[in-house]
Amino acid sequence: MATILVVDDELGIRDLLFEILNDEGHTVELAENAAQARSVRTQFRPDLVLLDIWMPDTDGVSLLKEWSSTGLLTMPVIMMSGHATIDTAVEATRIGATAFLEKPITLQKLLKAVDHGLNKSAPQAGAVVTPMRVPVGPDLSVQEAMTGGTLPEPLLDLGPQSLQSFNLDGPLRETRDEFEKAYFEYHLAKESGSMTRVAEKTGLERTHLYRKLKQLGVDLARSKRSSQGV
Repeated sequence: MATILVVDDELGIRDLLFEILNDEGHTVELAENAAQARSVRTQFRPDLVLLDIWMPDTDGVSLLKEWSSTGLLTMPVIMMSGHATIDTAVEATRIGATAFLEKPITLQKLLKAVDHGLNKSAPQAGAVVTPMRVPVGPDLSVQEAMTGGTLPEPLLDLGPQSLQSFNLDGPLRETRDEFEKAYFEYHLAKESGSMTRVAEKTGLERTHLYRKLKQLGVDLARSKRSSQGV
């Protein structure tokens, strides 16, 4: 797993990203402004940075430019903003940002961008980044401008569908509980026990998901061991 630095002046966003990325197994460091980001970047040498554009002391694009010009842009940087323009996104790409996330950030896009960033080499210090050609259109989003289009959906090997029998002669509530338990155990095994991914797949908030699994008697530790072949 990787060390990821999250730089954002909003406490709620920092906490949310910390929770999601930590649940995915990453080590997460937090900074609320550029000054803290400089210190954390030097101390922990993160594998990837999630960097907000609008911050009170120094904006994210300026910090990105500073790292690039001083040879410190040795890791992939993903920009984040809810109010950025296409020009800002293209400028960040020219400097060396690897991706852009528009707020509010969805779980699926966050995990895709992080996985993509961690598998992509950061620009070498002093290297000139060639700006991408951006198609002009009235509906072009900032994220599309920065990525040249959305990332393709990953190919999933769903594996063999497990067979499960249910007692259709019993009361509806009991049969429904049996089905729901099998349903969640299937997704827990498929997602290697990641509650974040299971919540995304099943459309439930994580707090609700925990309550539901407890109510159904799902053994989380056993499900995780099973997914790892233990």
